[in-house]
Amino acid sequence: MSHTRSSIFAAVALSGALLLTACGGGGGGEKSSGTSDSAAAASNQLLFKAGTAKQNNADLSIGDLASDATPVNQAKAASPVIRRWVQLSASEVGDLNPVVTNGAGFVLYRFDKDKPRPSTSNCVGDCQKTWPPLVVASDGRVFIDGIKKSDVGFIKRGNGFQVTLGGWPVYLFSKDVAPGDTNGQGVGGTWFGVTPDGGKAGQGSTGSQPEVDPAGGSQTSGSQAKEDLVPRTEEGSYKIFEDATDPEGATGVFAGKGCVNTASFGTSISADDAASANKPIKIWSGPNCTGNSALLASGNGKFADFGIDKVSSIFIGQFAGN
Repeated sequence: MSHTRSSIFAAVALSGALLLTACGGGGGGEKSSGTSDSAAAASNQLLFKAGTAKQNNADLSIGDLASDATPVNQAKAASPVIRRWVQLSASEVGDLNPVVTNGAGFVLYRFDKDKPRPSTSNCVGDCQKTWPPLVVASDGRVFIDGIKKSDVGFIKRGNGFQVTLGGWPVYLFSKDVAPGDTNGQGVGGTWFGVTPDGGKAGQGSTGSQPEVDPAGGSQTSGSQAKEDLVPRTEEGSYKIFEDATDPEGATGVFAGKGCVNTASFGTSISADDAASANKPIKIWSGPNCTGNSALLASGNGKFADFGIDKVSSIFIGQFAGN
């Protein structure tokens, strides 16, 4: 009798141990998907689909195209809104090409004060009301339209996961009221539309500004700290000339601070006022201060002397060593 009872108890104990193991309740078991805060786990659970939400016949009422999904409406929410699906599309919006938009056509932005490695968001509190983070449910869908899956990641945000591109967390802007608005571009010198690989839209794929040679006179390239390239508080004024040999042939006067688009014409530039005469500017071959560049220490010079045929924009600012 005693042997029989011992056998029964052993069988019950064994079945209980097997049950705990199957449920993940043992000492070395994995956390369940409902309690894990791992972004990697979310990435595994989220379903990636190539193409747009409409092409995949998604329910439009639970994602980017929901009636309450506009940046303005999301900014009114007490906490970041979690969508059942989000769409990431490589797009062209105004001067931003490429830039990533969501399923409704709203531009997505990145924040210079965040970190890409490891992905970290420093936009919390009131910041996230102005810049609603793009958050998807842990078992939701991500439609990728012209975006590499390898560039997409996630960080834990509330009960959902904020999308990252190239490691950079992405956001909407509450003052973009209609699809195609780019009101968040350049805000505070820290917010920029995000490119498909996580760079700054309008500034090259990595979002880095070319290096500045404080001595001037040579074209350089590479990355540079933001504080080395900042607008002056006062405006500068410069003339661009169609023919460097004809000092009367000015094609236009360009004034401002920071990056100023000039149009692609002219062969030389000179300071137009005494305040600008001895302050450096930087000339660029592309719009929005992109492309090849050169620093002019005195705000005067012939473009050809710096290996640039035509100038499309200038940066009126202060530089390292000045």
